[in-house]
Amino acid sequence: MFRYAIIFAVIALVAALLGFGGVAGLSADFAKILLIVGVVLFVVAFVFGRGRRAL
Repeated sequence: MFRYAIIFAVIALVAALLGFGGVAGLSADFAKILLIVGVVLFVVAFVFGRGRRAL
């Protein structure tokens, strides 16, 4: 998830440098959404994964 967020952020930067504002904005929005989803999934996995340890 984080990999795709970084890829979309790089695409947004390159598109902005080349003057493609629409593509840059859309890619930046996708990067933000994927980053938020990735962080939420990480926190959920961290919280619920701690209680299931086998001894």
